[in-house]
Amino acid sequence: MSKPALNEKDFQDAARQLNCEVAAIKAVAAVESKGDGFLPTGEPKILFERHIFSKRTNGLFDKTNPGISNPLAGGYGASASQHKRLQEAVILNRNAALMSASWGRFQVMGFNYALAGFNSLQEFVTAMYKGEREHLFAFVNYIINTSLGDELREKRWSDFARKYNGPDYKKNNYDVKMAEAYKKLKGSSRSLVTTKTPVKKSTISKNKKTKGIPNYFQ
Repeated sequence: MSKPALNEKDFQDAARQLNCEVAAIKAVAAVESKGDGFLPTGEPKILFERHIFSKRTNGLFDKTNPGISNPLAGGYGASASQHKRLQEAVILNRNAALMSASWGRFQVMGFNYALAGFNSLQEFVTAMYKGEREHLFAFVNYIINTSLGDELREKRWSDFARKYNGPDYKKNNYDVKMAEAYKKLKGSSRSLVTTKTPVKKSTISKNKKTKGIPNYFQ
């Protein structure tokens, strides 16, 4: 079940908005989701963070559900199992669960929905199911609202990863991976352009369910 993917113009529009190189944006996507925002099932790629869920529920489920609620990060399992883990957590505490996963092509955390340009957590989750343009919209807004544009523009990958992935970014070598991805991509992507063009998200109905979203997410 394919979902609308990003094209080169989408990346160019985002690069104008952030005043950076297309290759820099693509490098982040390459590391965060291996350059693809959706699973073959049509579900957005996610990573459920059990330590975030534990923190947001005050450890209430740490003893009864340690696989999805744990003060320690880890226990991720396969990429294909993430939605099952999320569903388990949703049954316990829906909002905390949805905020405890990173979503889409750029793996924006659910608890950052407002910084990503959305009015509500539900609007954010609905958008993540629609297409990669919505993923890009979330990324651009997050970069702007967290003042990460300079780090991305100047390819200061360690500084970027520290803020984007957290203080433990070195454990997964996010900065090194992004730098390597950028080197591979810079030759095939257009350089930065300075005329800003807003990255628009698709219109999302608040009253109509979006096809493909599990009922427990709506």
